[in-house]
Amino acid sequence: MCIHVGRACKTTLPRIPCDPSAVNAPKLQLPGVCVPLGGGACAGVTREEAMAESMRSPRRSLYKLVGSPPWKEAFRQRCLERMRNSRDRVLNRYRQVGSSMPGKAQNTFLVQEVMEEEWNALQSVENCPEDLAQLEELIDMAVLEEIQQELIEQEQSIISEYEKSLQFDEKCLSVMLAEWEANPLICPVCTKYNLRITGGVVVCQCGLSIPSHSSDLTEQKLRACLEGSINEHSAHCPHTPEFSVTGGTEEKSSLLMSCLACDTWAVIL
Repeated sequence: MCIHVGRACKTTLPRIPCDPSAVNAPKLQLPGVCVPLGGGACAGVTREEAMAESMRSPRRSLYKLVGSPPWKEAFRQRCLERMRNSRDRVLNRYRQVGSSMPGKAQNTFLVQEVMEEEWNALQSVENCPEDLAQLEELIDMAVLEEIQQELIEQEQSIISEYEKSLQFDEKCLSVMLAEWEANPLICPVCTKYNLRITGGVVVCQCGLSIPSHSSDLTEQKLRACLEGSINEHSAHCPHTPEFSVTGGTEEKSSLLMSCLACDTWAVIL
């Protein structure tokens, strides 16, 4: 359906329901007009009455919707670019509400905000093309729905990639713990050679050499310490931590466990 409203340079982006075909889909909110995307009218008001009311109001006639092939492509590209650059915002929103949101695969987290931000930016004095401020045309809601669907797919792609990385980290963590349980103590730094404790010093063929702070340290105690630290970290973060050796000539070397994802670290040895 198409709606023609009076002319003005600044206009508010209509809200588009994620599922326009649904029976109870939210109604599209336009200045002065409330029309379901399916072509019906607001409760108790016919389409003709709503349109007549919008044309009678001088204030509402200041609004207009603009639609043309050049505008559509510019708006589309800017929305997609903003979504790509908003990966962290999408994932933060997903972490906050995604796990507790029923049917989260059908919901969006940032699509409406991205479209509104780019709509406002496109109409700004600095960026608004001259012809955009002068056009007084009809806008087909299918144009916005098409762009919205592309953004939904891009957002879901970001979330899907993130979920796959979590699954990979979980598998890596499981493999690491399984190897430690089934084999001699694997060096957490190189994950290739076995750790040995010789003369109170923890050593590895990769070059790791850390003086023990305890004279009775054994491989079993070191294994328990490593496994306990990893399990404690995995209780609040799904990412696999990294291990490194810190310390210089004046200080004794230490085995450090850190995680960039949750910004935590702990001294293991």
